[in-house]
Amino acid sequence: MPITPVPAVTITPVAHFPKGYFLENLAVRADGSVLVTTVIQQELWLVPGTAPATPVLVHRFDFPVTGVVEAEPDVFLVSVTAGYTTHESHLVRIDLNGWTPGEPVAPEIILTFDDRVRALNGSCLLGPRVLAVADCFAGLIWRVDLDEGARHATARVWLAHDTMADDPDGEVAPPRQPGVNGVRYSARTGYLYYTSTAQQVFMRVPVDPATLDPAGSPEFVAAIDNADDFCLDEEAGFAYVTRHRANTLDRVPLAPRHGSEVRHLAGDPFDELLAGPSSAAWSRDPGRVMYVTTDGGTTAPPGGIVREAMLLRVELHTVDNPN
Repeated sequence: MPITPVPAVTITPVAHFPKGYFLENLAVRADGSVLVTTVIQQELWLVPGTAPATPVLVHRFDFPVTGVVEAEPDVFLVSVTAGYTTHESHLVRIDLNGWTPGEPVAPEIILTFDDRVRALNGSCLLGPRVLAVADCFAGLIWRVDLDEGARHATARVWLAHDTMADDPDGEVAPPRQPGVNGVRYSARTGYLYYTSTAQQVFMRVPVDPATLDPAGSPEFVAAIDNADDFCLDEEAGFAYVTRHRANTLDRVPLAPRHGSEVRHLAGDPFDELLAGPSSAAWSRDPGRVMYVTTDGGTTAPPGGIVREAMLLRVELHTVDNPN
């Protein structure tokens, strides 16, 4: 069978952040605005979805901020984690119903993880009131069960596997590379997908639709280095993976035994807009439009140059298959 043509891409900056900002993850609200977490600055920002946009600070936390997930309409759960120091980690609830940008918010800690946690990273919903959270230095994924309204939560280990491990002795320049990093669940395929940066793999785990627990062992999908977070295109059968230190956005097949079909979507040749891409999430707009966060090369400056961090709008354009 012919390989699906790689779509043409249009990249538009939506919002700029200062040099040195590390935009980590994002969630798109129903009104089209985008919540963005920052690791180094320990902040949560709101960006209006139309370019050019001026970011609005939502809240500054006491710890680095990683994952953000909408658990209920306009109720978001934010992962805060001292992954490189004490490992103290919490899940924080932020209710934006009726909130006006610029007003203070009232974060509520709904879960404090036990001392098995090393560093929370990507997160996603497995189903109503069930969250999966990557623990990138413990080499496992947590399951978090929420009550109605997401005001209380309990956590247990969902899965641990050697492909999720980090590599503390790796030769990559600091900061230490995470193991399991991005996680996304596809109800359509019945799998949770994850990247493992240190192990350089893209994996999937079958999920029992009734219990939302693993229904089997992790399965290798494709080899990919420098992988961070991603979004899923279930209809087309691909993931769009941000390769953080490699400065590209790649298309990865969701089915195993198609690893040779991994393709660069953007960033090759180098595009300075895509310096340090860290995560991707679909827009609420019609069409195939996603948002991508970057750190401007703060972690690994391309050519030794740190650029502004950005929120990007990435539009995919269908290309006819000549075959």
